[in-house]
Amino acid sequence: MVDFQLDEMQAMLKELAHEFAQDEIRPKAEHWDETAHYPKETIQAAHEMGLLNLHIPEAYGGAGLGSFEEVLVNEELAWGDPGFATAAYATALASAPIITGATDEQKEHWLRKIAEEGALASYAVTEPGAGSDVAACKTTAIRDGDEYVINGSKMWITGAGHADFFFVLAKTDPDAGYRGMSGFVVEKDTAGFSLGKKETNMGQRCSDTRSISFDDVRVPADHLIGGSESGGWMNAMKAFDMSRPNIAAHATGLARAAYEHALQYANERQTFGKPLHQHQAIQFMLADMKTNIEASRMLTWKSAAEFDAGVRNTESAAHAKRFSADMAMQVATDAVQIYGGYGYSEEYPVARLMRGAKVMQIYEGSSQVQRMIIGREITKGL
Repeated sequence: MVDFQLDEMQAMLKELAHEFAQDEIRPKAEHWDETAHYPKETIQAAHEMGLLNLHIPEAYGGAGLGSFEEVLVNEELAWGDPGFATAAYATALASAPIITGATDEQKEHWLRKIAEEGALASYAVTEPGAGSDVAACKTTAIRDGDEYVINGSKMWITGAGHADFFFVLAKTDPDAGYRGMSGFVVEKDTAGFSLGKKETNMGQRCSDTRSISFDDVRVPADHLIGGSESGGWMNAMKAFDMSRPNIAAHATGLARAAYEHALQYANERQTFGKPLHQHQAIQFMLADMKTNIEASRMLTWKSAAEFDAGVRNTESAAHAKRFSADMAMQVATDAVQIYGGYGYSEEYPVARLMRGAKVMQIYEGSSQVQRMIIGREITKGL
């Protein structure tokens, strides 16, 4: 029989994350949203409590835990505030290609910076003309002696304004398509590297999002991930097998928060002489919200468990990410509906959650791209 019970360590970790979200994130979330304040100090506090980057191996100073433990934590952090969860997770995504593709020396240097020094990192793949179509990437890295010279730009880079270094995907052979792409680590103070303005986003406003540019940026050859050209695209895509279950966990946490707010409001609000929740129309909405949250969590747990077991989880990660993102948008929208006119007011948290949910259907591969992945996986060999 499959055991759905958390072990003692997992339960304690989940509770620790929940308490942190309750005490350190929720009281500040509205202010962060209103001011677009990047919560660096709270991210650092989460790091010091051992809630971030749990996947980094013990050999490089990390906790050496699995994706399953990370999704438990990330659901709670997003329950606190989805923007915070996104901002805090950016470093984990950037570290994934290093874990999967870097040399031992590179892992020792860069992963230890994250695990022991609390360094922040960003994943720089998307470009103004290359989102889901990664092959359309125009950023180049040309070998020049013991260095590579990088030119180009990236767009919608989460955490860019505060990152200490970046995982950057660039073409080392512009004529070789995916096979001509390589991954590099670029430090923030490198000459020729520049940041764009902070974008004003619909939701998750505390998560710093910017463009970045490379103008003859020179990096040492030993910043080439893995020490050899090509393979960058594969490492970049493998990162999503780890990250998508965590984004699904973010969506689950956001939806849970919206549902809980709606349930509380439906108990307090009186209409036609009785509490709102006693109307069958509202009960059905609440029931669907709860069912979908439970289903989302199970898809997320399954995909994370497969990743930890070394099972190829590309399809299950796409299922989890697609379903959870769409579910979060629907649940947040229904929460606003249950609040009625009050839900449309920014004075109540469900409006912020609804705005925050939308981007989950877009980043880390849109819901349409996830369907493409699923379709490709299920029709293999036909």
